[in-house]
Amino acid sequence: MRKTILQTGEYYHLYNRGVDKRKVFLSTSDYERFLLSMKEFNDQEAHGGIRLNYFRKKSEKTVRGLAPNSLGTKPLTEFVCYCLLDNHFHFLIKQSVDRGISEFMKRLLGGYTCYFNQKYKRSGSLFQGTFKAVHVADENYLWYLSAYIHGNPEIHKLGQAENYKWSSYGDYLSGRTNSFCHLKNDVLKEFSGISEYRDFVKETIANSSEVKEELKKLDDLL
Repeated sequence: MRKTILQTGEYYHLYNRGVDKRKVFLSTSDYERFLLSMKEFNDQEAHGGIRLNYFRKKSEKTVRGLAPNSLGTKPLTEFVCYCLLDNHFHFLIKQSVDRGISEFMKRLLGGYTCYFNQKYKRSGSLFQGTFKAVHVADENYLWYLSAYIHGNPEIHKLGQAENYKWSSYGDYLSGRTNSFCHLKNDVLKEFSGISEYRDFVKETIANSSEVKEELKKLDDLL
């Protein structure tokens, strides 16, 4: 039984990693498939198997250019930001309808596991148990989480956060209006501009150990 009750209209930090800390993204096409699934399955009337067969053939550039609801008009959740790393992921999202997060994550992780197992000829669970969900009830927590999530590639020494392909940070810095993370302004509105937000992310990366400890304390309190 999940300890955190997922409420409509509230923000949540969702995360999970591969079983036994294994890598869950082994190629560019794996990342692209997961991104497509994030869009496709985030719809109350999704038809994943049929539509993914078409959309998965599109380029990564096309995937990123899709508007938030371009694959559906009744979203289950709304994204603030995300980051995919080789063995885990982070989402910062808002629940749009009752049980929206649970339904979305069931489709997303179940569908991707089937794809991964078939592609790499394996069986069994791919992710470590049920995804983790932490309620984000404080605005300061929302800002720090977005910066921590966007800084994750650099924190894990995978390269500069600004140049990392598999997060929403590029959407924040580009100012694109058709971003998949169309709730990004819930974060950016608190800053004077993109440059200030970039500086905030850099500071968060520099202080990542302290920020991680502070976020853990907040998690324990919520």
